[in-house]
Amino acid sequence: MTRLTRAVFIVCLSLMPLLCRGKAPRAKASDLAQLQVGNLIYGKQQSSVCFADRFLKTIRETTHLEVGNSFVPVDLSSPDLFDLPFCIFSGEGSFNLSEQERENLRTYLKSGGFILASPSCSNADWDRSLRREIALCLPEEELAQIPMSHPIFSMINQIDKLVDKKGKPVFLQGMHINGRLVMVYSVEGLNDVKNAKGCCCCGGNEIRNPALVNVNIFTYATIY
Repeated sequence: MTRLTRAVFIVCLSLMPLLCRGKAPRAKASDLAQLQVGNLIYGKQQSSVCFADRFLKTIRETTHLEVGNSFVPVDLSSPDLFDLPFCIFSGEGSFNLSEQERENLRTYLKSGGFILASPSCSNADWDRSLRREIALCLPEEELAQIPMSHPIFSMINQIDKLVDKKGKPVFLQGMHINGRLVMVYSVEGLNDVKNAKGCCCCGGNEIRNPALVNVNIFTYATIY
């Protein structure tokens, strides 16, 4: 059983705090007994500074899950990735993954990991790069629209429709591997930019109330 499989197994069975094997990457000592959420570092040290972690507080307040207070930065090329069952994949501009990063991403998703992906400021270059890299890593899989009837929209918050900041209906895309949802992607943005510290991004064409969606996604990924 891999580190990632063990971590997911513990959480799914008990919905109690996850005890990560070894020291979580760059986590504070006080957070080591909590379920950690990774913030991927990839390409040429690219990462997200515009994805708010405020939804983690809501998870702690509305579920029995002991979640870390903030994201844990983790290199996509590092074995530390497999200590984190849930990761945020975001950023701006074009990027290319290394072969090791592609291999880790492929293995991570196939062995129990879950990724929530969304470009900062609805950045079109990042969107194109993400779709290209997914096709290279997992050519046999695809991102497809997630129907609003999916349980991901009713885990904690009942979400009957998704609209962007202009009120236009939008949708999420997801990737399934062997029947399991392993990635949720939104080009419109789930970053909750107004609550992101140190971010000058306007949010782009962000989905309204993204934190509510993120709470549902995390809870679903943890239970299923």
